[in-house]
Amino acid sequence: MQRQSGWRSKSKEDIKEIYSFAEGYKAFLNEAKTEREAVRCITGALEAEGFGTDPSGERVFAVNRGKEVMAFVRGSGDISEGLNIVVAHIDAPRLDLKQNPLYEDVDLALLRTHYYGGIKKYQWVAVPLAIHGVVVRSDGETVDICIGEKEDDPVFLIDDLLPHLSRKTQDEKKLGDAIDGEKLVVLFGSLPLTGAEKEPVKQYVLKVLGDAYGMTEDDLISAEIEIVPAFKARDVGIDRSMVGGYGQDDRVSAYTLLKGLCQVKNPRRHCLAIFTDKEEIGSEGSTGIKSAFLHVFLDDILAGMGIRADEALMRKVLFRSKALSADVNAAVDPTFQEVHEKQNACYLGRGPCITKFTGHMGKVGASDANAEYVAEITRLFDRSGIMWQTGELGKIDEGGGGTVAKHLAVHGMDIIDCGAPVLVMHSPYELSSKLDIFETYRAFQVFFEA
Repeated sequence: MQRQSGWRSKSKEDIKEIYSFAEGYKAFLNEAKTEREAVRCITGALEAEGFGTDPSGERVFAVNRGKEVMAFVRGSGDISEGLNIVVAHIDAPRLDLKQNPLYEDVDLALLRTHYYGGIKKYQWVAVPLAIHGVVVRSDGETVDICIGEKEDDPVFLIDDLLPHLSRKTQDEKKLGDAIDGEKLVVLFGSLPLTGAEKEPVKQYVLKVLGDAYGMTEDDLISAEIEIVPAFKARDVGIDRSMVGGYGQDDRVSAYTLLKGLCQVKNPRRHCLAIFTDKEEIGSEGSTGIKSAFLHVFLDDILAGMGIRADEALMRKVLFRSKALSADVNAAVDPTFQEVHEKQNACYLGRGPCITKFTGHMGKVGASDANAEYVAEITRLFDRSGIMWQTGELGKIDEGGGGTVAKHLAVHGMDIIDCGAPVLVMHSPYELSSKLDIFETYRAFQVFFEA
């Protein structure tokens, strides 16, 4: 049970392949900072690998509202025996603009935000930010916005108090209360519009938006604008063995799932990859895993195979399926080791983490895989030479968390969480090991082919 660093068993050729794989992953992180951008990257890659939208095809994908993707590879077996399913989520903690965000105060134009998912609010101040999203104008045209990613783009900022003035306002408060949610206000501009008597700075930025995107202030009501870190994904460490970047929970799973599925050729069991939205807020809404999209997609697949899709068959297909919930776990933090029970924790560089159960405290809200399925998955990985480890999400009473696993487990399928360990999870700049990324990719590929 004493698993060591996986790097010890890797040859120079292995390390070269691992590092090469990570280059594509970093590019994905840079291009897919929102769920809509992730969908565009994923569908582009699927099309390049021969996937199409015709449900009668051998390799099929479908998109739900631009924020969720399902991809299917037809196998040689009977679909009533079930599917091999891997599900990852493509949303990440961030800041969203409120519907009426823009105002002027102290000669500055500012944007009000509402944070999405679990964040430490103090980590989002005094760092460069970018604006991504879509605006649906009053004429019905949808306009994509991305500002802050190019080298010559401006970036944005949420200001913070200087230490000389923060003693009573911040320093004497608990860390989690030092930055109030309503104070996550983005600095947007400071130049006044010549001749404007009322709110001249606000009027100037509206003119800039109108000139650049043809939009008005009213168009912000129907917009989906996300504030994300402007950082690029980079190698971390003098040995370049790690990747730092925003959104690795859970785009590390999405990328490795995408690459693993694309490598699958002529499987026996039918394969389904799900890239879903809204996991960070409970998988709610029309693009989360609890929506009807899974059934709609499988209805189309069955019809494309010439099979009448009735409710009884759908129940059997899902009940007999086997699944991996592809989601990250918290690697042992070298600075805060006390929050982990280290005998049952995962570590960077030891391969993907198999998490038998999730939830918090007394396994509340957990998906808990049965012993037979745990043994089946670990035997598969052992036979395939894949490095793996097990781990919980911290000490019992320290916290906890959940994944989409429980939402698929209600169909009766076997499912277990499996994903790369990550440090500084849910921060603007998360950290992963290149070895874990590569081994996770291999794990998903062999699972589909099992």
